[in-house]
Amino acid sequence: MKRSEKEKGRQKAEKDKNRILMVVGGAIAALILVSIIALVFVNPSGAKAGDTVAVYYTGTLDDGTQFDSNIGRDPLVFVIGQGRVVPGMEEAVIGMTPGSTKTVTVPVEKAYGPYRDDLVHVMDRSLLPSDVDLVPGNYYQIRRSDGAVATVKILNVTESTVTLDENHELVGRDLTFTITLSEIAR
Repeated sequence: MKRSEKEKGRQKAEKDKNRILMVVGGAIAALILVSIIALVFVNPSGAKAGDTVAVYYTGTLDDGTQFDSNIGRDPLVFVIGQGRVVPGMEEAVIGMTPGSTKTVTVPVEKAYGPYRDDLVHVMDRSLLPSDVDLVPGNYYQIRRSDGAVATVKILNVTESTVTLDENHELVGRDLTFTITLSEIAR
């Protein structure tokens, strides 16, 4: 019987050892998984707020129509967090590393926003230069009373009035961007 008790003791010790190895192995696997997640979501070498980034991009609409691209030209350079590009593009660049590419769909709210009726103005035709041929549907640049330059679309022209729309031409649309981060300057 002593022998069988010794055998049972050895078997129990072996089971305990295997359990410990499984727990340690599980802990190591969990640590590796957490490290990978941290690198993906909290990448210290990735772009972050305040960084100046250079990106190449192509922008398309839901139907695949390309509305803009700087491929083959100079990169778009901006500082993350300064609001110089649509918020959805800025957010997409955060965490990217040089050479990485991603495609994101930016919803209306993080693109040019919803259509705003308060940006439609009826002006007296005499306030605009008489030598400019105002064609409904065309875009023009005008200087506002505050000195800023605005791009407007002519909606309607009569003998006495002109209806201008200051909404961006991509307002009210989801936008898809394929972005390649070229460079980060800190």
